[in-house]
Amino acid sequence: MLTHCSFSHYAKKSYEQAKKDKPYDVIIVPGVPYEKENTTSVMKMRIFWAKHLYDSGFTKNIIFSGSAVYTHFVEGIAMKIIADSLGIPQDHSFSETKAEHSTENIYYSWKLAKSLGFKKIALATDPFQSRLLKSFVRKYTPGVTSVPIVFGMIDMDSKTLPAIDTTAAHVPNFVSIVERESFWKRFSGTMGRRVKEELKGKGGSESEIVPSGN
Repeated sequence: MLTHCSFSHYAKKSYEQAKKDKPYDVIIVPGVPYEKENTTSVMKMRIFWAKHLYDSGFTKNIIFSGSAVYTHFVEGIAMKIIADSLGIPQDHSFSETKAEHSTENIYYSWKLAKSLGFKKIALATDPFQSRLLKSFVRKYTPGVTSVPIVFGMIDMDSKTLPAIDTTAAHVPNFVSIVERESFWKRFSGTMGRRVKEELKGKGGSESEIVPSGN
């Protein structure tokens, strides 16, 4: 109960602050496995929250992030297709398709946002994930603001995800990350292993990552 209240307070406080600072050039929405009719309520919640932020003038653009991790479908592409079908203009939604972990969702989407010329960037996900990523965001994607889901603000019971043509999102000869990587390797990925390795491979270090002025 205390944990729920804490996250609820955090979400509402962050939302109100973001409301004062809007609009953002783009928001980043971390991916969720797409499983057609068995797709979880988490994806539904994140997509409709993204649409709420777009419709409410919080953002002009949305990046949906995620590779084909646990299912045959590329999460970022599937989520973009769904969002487009809900009325978000196709030229204002984007897919990041490399990320396999939450830390990569934010990092690779941040890089994509920068390459597209976006400067004012926010992360839109559930408050629990938002809190978990807080220190990572501060260190690796400086300037990114959090606009976590405020539960109860949207009547999710009245919402349904539309059926979509999954051709563009489907990956043939797919192999799940569970089969490709051990539990500990997946855990280290969640903690940002691939991001750190990529930065070191470029001759960089954590200390060289400085605020970008967003």
